[in-house]
Amino acid sequence: MSANLKGAMVDLIDVFYKYSGKEGDKYTLTKLELKNLLQSELAEFLEGPNDAHVVEKIMRELDDNKDGLVDFQEFVGLVAALTVACNEFFMDLDKCGNK
Repeated sequence: MSANLKGAMVDLIDVFYKYSGKEGDKYTLTKLELKNLLQSELAEFLEGPNDAHVVEKIMRELDDNKDGLVDFQEFVGLVAALTVACNEFFMDLDKCGNK
């Protein structure tokens, strides 16, 4: 894992392109590519990444332009939301520990 912001940005780009383009356009994720990414990279942060309904729901929420694909900008929205949720979780833990 990267120790700096620049490294984190590179890692984010690398992860996206590791999964994109296997079925079609290398600049987007299909539903199957998104499912593979979620299962391999984010399973511990998501409930049911193996459940087709969960993947379908995430796909619908991410696919802003409703083209049936997730581009990099749409993907970053998921990562940002998960990052905010993790930050809030750890802030809550910290507050509970300091009372």
